[in-house]
Amino acid sequence: MLFVALASISPGSTFQEGGARRLQWNPPEGMNILGEYWLETGSPRVVMVFEAESLAPMGQVRMQWGDLFEIEVFPAMTGEQGMEMLRQAMASEQ
Repeated sequence: MLFVALASISPGSTFQEGGARRLQWNPPEGMNILGEYWLETGSPRVVMVFEAESLAPMGQVRMQWGDLFEIEVFPAMTGEQGMEMLRQAMASEQ
């Protein structure tokens, strides 16, 4: 499954703290990061697109990063997948 995680800096945290930790961090087993983007805003500060069989790896991520970031995770699909769903929905209405 495809997921998007949005991480916003928690009050009292700094990007420097997160940056230092990120240099040493590796994603948990079962999480394949497809893209990670650092934004010039506090909310969200980091956008991560990843694949996983379930949300279980995100539990580990939240335990490792929850002191610095508020993390929201959403199931997602590619634009191509969305277009195919739209085509199917439109075809079934005819």
